[in-house]
Order: sequence, then C-alpha cells, then structure tokens
Amino acid sequence: MKTGLPISRLPRAFDLDLAREARSLFPEFTGEMSDLVAGAGGSSPYLMSLMALETGWLPEALTDPDAAVAAELAAVRALPPDQMKPGLRRAKRRLALLTALADLSGAWPLERVTGLLTDFAGLAADVAAKAEIAALIRRGKLPGQSEDDVECAAGMVILAMGKMGAHELNYSSDIDLIVLFDETRYDPDDFYDARQGMVKATRNFCSTLSDKTADGYVFRTDLRLRPDPAVTPVCMAMEAAERYYESLGRTWERAAYIKARPCAGDLDAGERFLKALRPFVWRRHLDFAAIQDAHDMRLRIRENKGTGGPLTIPGHDMKLGRGGIREIEFFTQTRQLIAGGRDRDLRMRGTVPGLEALAAKEWVPHDVADRLADHYRAHREVEHRIQMVHDTQTHRLPQTQDGLERVACLMGTDVGQMTADITRRLNEVHELTEGFFAPGSRSGQAQQPVETVEFDENVLSRWPTYPALRSQRGRRIFERLKPELLTRLAKTAKPDEALLALDGFLAGLPAGVQLFSLFEANPQLIELLIDIVGTSNMLASYLSRNSGVFDAVIGGSFFDRWPGLEVLKTELSEKLAAEPDYELRLDMARRWTKEWHFRIGVHHLRGLIGADRAGVQYAELAEAVIAAVLPVVVDQFAAKHGAPPGRGATVLGMGSLGAGRINAQSDLDLILIYDPQDAETSEGPRPLATRTYYARLTQALITALTAPMSQGKLYEVDMRLRPSGNQGPVATSWASFTAYQQSEAWVWEHLALTRARPVAGNRELAVDIETFRQELLSHRSEQDQVLREIADMRARLAAAKVPSGLWDAKTGPGRMLDIELVAQAGALLAGSAACDVASGLGAAVAAGWLEVADAQSLRQAYDLFWSVQTAARLLSGSVISPENMGEGGAAFLCRSTGFETIDQLAAALEENYAVSASLIDAAVGEWEDAKDG
Repeated sequence: MKTGLPISRLPRAFDLDLAREARSLFPEFTGEMSDLVAGAGGSSPYLMSLMALETGWLPEALTDPDAAVAAELAAVRALPPDQMKPGLRRAKRRLALLTALADLSGAWPLERVTGLLTDFAGLAADVAAKAEIAALIRRGKLPGQSEDDVECAAGMVILAMGKMGAHELNYSSDIDLIVLFDETRYDPDDFYDARQGMVKATRNFCSTLSDKTADGYVFRTDLRLRPDPAVTPVCMAMEAAERYYESLGRTWERAAYIKARPCAGDLDAGERFLKALRPFVWRRHLDFAAIQDAHDMRLRIRENKGTGGPLTIPGHDMKLGRGGIREIEFFTQTRQLIAGGRDRDLRMRGTVPGLEALAAKEWVPHDVADRLADHYRAHREVEHRIQMVHDTQTHRLPQTQDGLERVACLMGTDVGQMTADITRRLNEVHELTEGFFAPGSRSGQAQQPVETVEFDENVLSRWPTYPALRSQRGRRIFERLKPELLTRLAKTAKPDEALLALDGFLAGLPAGVQLFSLFEANPQLIELLIDIVGTSNMLASYLSRNSGVFDAVIGGSFFDRWPGLEVLKTELSEKLAAEPDYELRLDMARRWTKEWHFRIGVHHLRGLIGADRAGVQYAELAEAVIAAVLPVVVDQFAAKHGAPPGRGATVLGMGSLGAGRINAQSDLDLILIYDPQDAETSEGPRPLATRTYYARLTQALITALTAPMSQGKLYEVDMRLRPSGNQGPVATSWASFTAYQQSEAWVWEHLALTRARPVAGNRELAVDIETFRQELLSHRSEQDQVLREIADMRARLAAAKVPSGLWDAKTGPGRMLDIELVAQAGALLAGSAACDVASGLGAAVAAGWLEVADAQSLRQAYDLFWSVQTAARLLSGSVISPENMGEGGAAFLCRSTGFETIDQLAAALEENYAVSASLIDAAVGEWEDAKDG
C-alpha cells in the first residue's frame, strides 16, 4: 500500500506478540509501513489501543496525512454542542495516532509534531469555550450579549502559556491556560453577573476537555498560572490581571509571558492585553538581575522535585533534571528577559527560534545556540517516547530495565546506545548553561585586593548605609563584587583618590540590584567604571543618576565607529514610532540620547576621539534629537489644533550648534521660523490663528526638550537669538524674519546669523532660509560699523563676564568667545556664509583685516581652548582646577590637549590667552586708530 509518509527511521517492537497483532490489524500494510505499525504497537500499549480503535480510518489517513488532518480539524469546528465531548475525543485519538506514527517514522520534524498538537489544543479550547458561551447567552446569563457575540466568546480571552503558547506541546502534555474576560464589553453594573457567567463557562469548558469518559479525554487543563490562583477566580477581568502584574508580578511570571499567546476566544482582546503587559515583561534596561532570579528558581525546582542529585539515567527527569529541557528553556528565556526590552527581535516564543535570535544578535555564541538547539530537539524526542508508552504526563525515564527497553525500542535503538547518548547530551547541556546561572561561583574566583593597599575603613564602613545597599539582595550581590572592585582600585595611580570617587558614585545610586547584577554578569564594566569615577567627577555623578546607560556598553556596538547624523535620525525616529503614546516617546528620546551622550563621553575619555570629533558628535546627536522629536511634537499638537498651516516650520541651530560643535554640557541656541503662506488659521478640532499656533507649537517643542521627566531632560534651550530677542515672539514668520534681517537687524544679529544652520523641520523652507542667509551675508558689511560693534561687544562682555580663572578657556580677552567674535566679524566683512571659526578667520584674511599669520595663531589658540573646554565640561559641572580635577582628570586633560604635564598646559594657556588678546586688540584697535586718523 502506498502512503504519504516518507519513512526515514523505524521503531523496534518490544513485545513481539503485540507486534504481530498490530500487523494483523492492517493486512493491507506491507514493508516499512507494516514494520512501523508493528514497532509502534509492539512497544506502546497506548498506540496499540488507538490502532485497534481506528482500523478503518488509519489506512486512508496515511495515504494523505495532510488531508486527514485538515478533515479532522474541520470536523471539530462543525461539532454540535451535544456531540462536543465524544467528537473532540475522537479527533484527539486520531490525531494522536497519526502524529505518533509520523514522529516515529521521521516523516515529520519535531516542530510539525508539536505544532499540530498545539493547533488542535487551541481549536479544542476555542470550540468548547464558545459552546459554553453560547449556552449562557441563550439563557441570558451574560448581560448585553447576543448570538453575534459568540464568535468572539463574548470577550472571553484564553491565553496559551508555556509550551502551548510557543507551539511546543509535548505528546501527552496538559495545557496551561490563563482565562480572562474583557470587562469593558459589559456595563459596570453588570460586572459581577458577567464574571459569574465567565467563571462558570471556564469551569465547564475545562471539564469538556479534561473529563475522562468512555472515549478518553482531550487535554488535561491547568489554570494555576493566573495571578494568585489560590484566591482568584478561574476567569479574571483583564483590568484586574493587569493591575496585579504591574504591582506584584514576579520574574517567573515575566518569563512565563514570553511564551504567552491568545489561542482561543476573543483573540483581539487577548492581543490588547499582551500589548498592555509589554512594559512588565520587557524591561527597558538590560535586566541582568533576572539571572539570579532564574538561578533561584532552578534551585527551588531541584529542591522541590528532588532533581538536584547526581546524574543517573534510570528515573532521570528529562524536563526538570540536570541538563534537561528546562535548563535550555531557562537559559534562553533569561537572556531574552535581559535584552528583549531593548531589542524586539529577541521576543520569540519558541525555544529554538529564541536561541537563533539570541545568536543572531550575539548574545549567545552561534555554536552554543546550535548545540543547545540540537540537544533540545533530541530531549523532546526522548520525552515524547516516554509519554507514548502509556499516554502519561511524565518526563522521567523509566526506572526498570523493561521500561527503558520500551523507550529505546520506540527510538529504534538499544538501551546501551540510548543511555550513552542521553548521558552525553545531558552533561553537555549542564556544562553550557550552569556557568551562566551561577554568578556566585564566578565572583568567588575574583582576585583579592592587593595586600599593600590599605583602604580607608571609614569610607568602606559607610557603604552599607547607602540607598543602593539597603536591600538584602543588593548587599549580597555587592559583597560578591567588592573584592574585584577593590582590586581594580588598588591598581589605579592614586587608590585613595579613586576610592573616594567610587564612594561618591555609590552614594548617589538610588538603587543597586540591577546595576550590581550587570557588573557581576559583565566584569569588564568594572574597569570602565573605575576609569570613569577616577577621571571625571561629572561623568561619575551622571552615572549615579543614569546607571542605565551602561546598557549601551553591552550592546556590542558601543566602541564601533560613529554612525553619522542620518543613521542617528533614522534610529531614533524608529524607536519613537514604536512607542504607544507621547510621554513614552519623550522618555524614549531621553533614554536613547543619554546612551549616545555617554558613548561620546567615554570615547573622548579613553582617547578614542579627540575634542574636535567629540564636539562634532555632540552636535550631530543634538541635531538628530531635534529632527526626530519635532515631528512627534507636531503630531501631538496637530491632534488638537490641526496640521501646521502653510509650509510648516523649520528649526535653526544657532551659536555652537549652528557651527556644528558643542560640548557635553552645552545649551542649544534655537530659532523657529514658520511659513503660514496664505493660511490665517489651522484646521482642526480646536483651530488657532497661525501666529498663536506656531507660538504654542514652539513652546511645546521647548517643553519636549527641557521638561524633567522620569528619564530627566534632553537639553536646555535658549531662544534669545531670535529677532528682537526676548521681546520678540518665540516663533518668527518667514516674512517677518526676512524683512527684519534686511531692514531692522542690528550688526550683532547679523554676526549671530553667520553661525545659523537649519537642523530640523520642513526641508523646502530650510532650503529657502539657507539661501536667504547666504544671499544676505554675501553683501559685505561696512567695516567700520562691524568693528565698532565688535569693540562694543568686547567691552560689554568684559564688563559682564570675568574669567573664572586660568582654566576658564571660554570667557575673557583672547579666549574662545573673543576669537569667535573675530571669526564672525571676518565672515561679515568678507561676505562669507561659512559657520565655523576656522572659515571665519580665513574670511577675515580674505577681507584684508587679519594677516595670515595672525589668523593662524588665533586658530591654533582656539583649537587648544576648545580642547580644554570640551575636556573640562566632561570632567566637572563647574570650573576645574588642578586641586579639584584629581590625577586622573589632569592626565585626561593633558592627553586631550597633547601636553606632557599639567604645568606645561597651564603655561601654554597663559601664553595663548595673552597672544590672542594682543592680536585681537591690535586688529580692532588699528581699525579704530585708522578711522580716527
């Protein structure tokens, strides 16, 4: 007889008499097909009983298994209520038999075997539940529901959990379900009646599936994964379940929801519920604390189930025992929990797909993922053979020799070979996973502190009083880290100084479990931490408040080349689009910006980039943030007041941002220009006049950038460079801007315009603005007017801002602001639209105002001042000095500027301040003298 099963392996018969009886049931089978039913029936009393019941159905089903499966599933969908129990049991019997033969013969891979079992379980739950819902609706027990609501089960949601959720049901599996209902479908006054009906329907459909009748059972159901099952009803309101997880949910429940899937009832409501639970399951920061939680769960399972002893094959639990299925699942799920909040690609329900995704993102080595996936499939096949013998929900290998022989026969091998193969696989799984789950053993191997260094006990003794170390768990993890921390501190140039810096970092931490777990799992971060706290007080303080930025270091690309402006814009825009509401988008922007900001600082601190590149990267980061956040703000504003009238708005970066270089603490100088064209008002639910519209939109943008939220603020914003300064409107129309600049603007405003650059908003308008700027600046300004303004501005700056000392490279004669003024004046005098200082100084030469040598001296001085200023802003939030910067800070400052010692750098600063001031005084003064003469 020809069949549709491509046989690649065959079971052996344990009981030859039963094998002969199995052959006799199907005289039409010959060759390998006859051997298949003989091996299956001769080793499994359960399969033998199924074959005896289905002698008329099986031969035809095997000619076209796909058609047979489709026919059975269609028959289940069409079952009338009075035939529900026998009809489901008949379908289960037939599909169990067909699946077993396809599995034993190698015709179907594991994924198809488990997938069909899972699909049938979901369908069975769906038809059984809807039959109960229909009955309740007919009797008026579900208020407000009609026959039309049966299709979506009147809001009942059945979530498949565990293996069923992942399409991985084993051969004799029970099914783990969580049953909820959408309470929003019901009037609040009807809530208790609706819940009572849903509870009754849940109990009844579970009985339909699990009751043993003369026809057997369908699936044993387990509802204990729901919130607090000892006190909650078997069917809960979705809102109550969501509240539970938000306030009381535990790590094991987060892991369980990795595989959760709506499988029956109201699938749309189920998807909404899972979407609402995403923040609970997928934490936004890398969650290395989950490792310890998972390890603790493993230990509890071993203790409760008695599976923690030495490895012996007879009686070994293939699921919960050493090296078993659960080890692979925990290994996969824990790594998914660690990183899945940041990377949606890791949110796979299946174990093997999860391993593949983790390997693709380099969270697990490819060879480890491949080996674990191979072992997982092999373990599952052994598990299926164990269960096929008597259709029992067990994962333990038999204790007796006969029992082991039956399993070996179903696997087509002998006990000796089977035992050796299973032992090898169990040991390898244990070796591959145990190190990941035993953080204590790793820390225990850390070096002890160098004996010659005695740290200040007064400092060490106060650590337990800090907020991060008040919890027992935080203290326990930190005690494992402490030897490694002190060892690293002992190796620094000044251990006592580094200890105080670390002390300040620890004192500022609001909590410690997550961060300490991150360090424990990634000890290379300790070196980076010591490097940072020993060098930059500002960066250390920043880390105390924003320790989540360490996540970025683990991502694998932290030390890659700078991606550039366009990549940053695209990445942030995609992340913002994935967030469900406005506030979450703004928080995401802050979190993302902090990580990139931290990356630039670390690269600068470690000498991977110089001050010039750091300034460019800070500016590109700020530009990317504005460009990505502006559309989010516009969309939010437009929802109330309509789309922006006319062409919309463009944001101009001014000052250092316009010049394309800012430092770690720079404010953003911005102007917003809009073009309403002929529109007088917006068109929306609450329309506004165009001027009011854009003024409020500008305020909304400023708030989006500056408002302190759960993740802090993005930037401080300064709008004072707009036309008419603080007296002018916060948003300027295109017509007003052009008219003002052409006829009313002061010289200082044209000076500011030399460092203006569109950074976000409507591209067409941005092009027009830049074209206008270049055209306006191309008309050379009158030299006496420009230099008179420069002299006046220098005088006002000198009166208003006194240098804070030698290390204040920004303010004072001959320093950064002074040279920037000269560069801006040079651009105006030469009719140049270039924004940067070097180009402006070159323009001053082209205009005949500066000599080439003088411009070169000013440029070299400015580069030195920029290096000092950029490094200083990374080291401290206030003015630095050799006394407060520490040895690490002094070394960084010297490295950043190219000097051997801090004294040499100080001398160079004094000399360059004097030379630059003299050159500028001479240039401005000579012009004044010539004019006066």
